Amino acid sequence: MSAPIERYGLCPTTCNEAQQGDGMLPEAFTALAAAGGAAVVQAAGTDAWEGLRNRLAQWFGRGDPERERGELERLDRSAADLADADPGTTERIRSRQESVWQTRIETLLEGLDDDEQRAQATDALKRLLEEAAPAASGEIGLVSGNTFNGDTAVQAGNRNQQYVRFDPQS
Repeated sequence: MSAPIERYGLCPTTCNEAQQGDGMLPEAFTALAAAGGAAVVQAAGTDAWEGLRNRLAQWFGRGDPERERGELERLDRSAADLADADPGTTERIRSRQESVWQTRIETLLEGLDDDEQRAQATDALKRLLEEAAPAASGEIGLVSGNTFNGDTAVQAGNRNQQYVRFDPQS
């Protein structure tokens, strides 16, 4: 299990148990779907958005261009809702969008015909989320792929150099 997936809430135990017996455990569905919902919300409005948006639409489309276009439209509406949120409603809208995408992912996974299809879809989604998460670059204090609401202070340093930025307009 890689660190990027863990940051979205997947734990190694859940992922290791994901393909036992007659299918996935409900907890594994939920963990993977929650990671997908969190990824959508975290990527919206960032440089990572286009890549995640396109790959997730392909994942949902499952080879059907019409379904893929529909998912692109849904993802764009979600990104617009997040971008247009008033400061007083941002957290509610973020939470709602995470839930919407978690439910959509769970529904797709549960609706697959057999365990082999489900295993392929979950593996593809795990890879998609791992690739969408910012890669660890080895730099000390790297801050990447975060969404900040309200006043924000980010501090990062490298050896004897330190850069501090206070920006109330995050």
